[in-house]
Amino acid sequence: MQKIYDSPAAALDGLLFDGMTIMSGGFGLSGNPESLIPVVRDSGAKALTIISNNAGADGFGLWMLLESRQVAKMISSYVGENKLFEQQYLGGELELELNPQGTLAERIRAGGAGIPAFYTKTGVGTVVADGKPLEDFDGETYVRERWLKADLAIIKAWRADPEGNLMFRKTARNFNPIMATAARITVVEVEEIVAAGALDADCIHTPGIYVDRIVRSTINEKKIEKRTVRERESV
Repeated sequence: MQKIYDSPAAALDGLLFDGMTIMSGGFGLSGNPESLIPVVRDSGAKALTIISNNAGADGFGLWMLLESRQVAKMISSYVGENKLFEQQYLGGELELELNPQGTLAERIRAGGAGIPAFYTKTGVGTVVADGKPLEDFDGETYVRERWLKADLAIIKAWRADPEGNLMFRKTARNFNPIMATAARITVVEVEEIVAAGALDADCIHTPGIYVDRIVRSTINEKKIEKRTVRERESV
């Protein structure tokens, strides 16, 4: 099965439709599928539910889909510096399901593992637990959380081989690998495609069985959301 596609547009051809649920990788602005998101925007698909740790930053990442008003609902954990995200939510244009970050990650992991629900202490006694079943275990109260699954996952990796085996770098591993397991179709943009057998089997983070399509990334800006520096000390 040929998994490598010539362009981001070709890699998403035939997969996008109105009302679909898309998982989009990235942790802050690290590991965002920078080349695939513009294709989703250009497709015009609307009423999208997006599952992502955050929604990009001004002019970058998922911000593009907010700006084009294609997103109906965000399932995320961090608003960050995204003023457009904030404005649309407060203005009633955007439905938001805000999750504690670890809970979001576990809900995605559960979706990939086929676990419909799990219990966690995180959020008990707060609005996070409103309307959700509670149960006591060993004298402690836990809230039940449901798995998350998607029609499509768009993720970014560092390296891939033709079989779809993936390697990630640093914080790009925080959400991309688990999203690859939790969607019906997974499309991956990678910085480098290597020959079969070139990846050390012990260093593969996501096996190719979870990957349907691969494309070489065309955008690798790797922006910093909020740069903080200090004066260099004089010697």
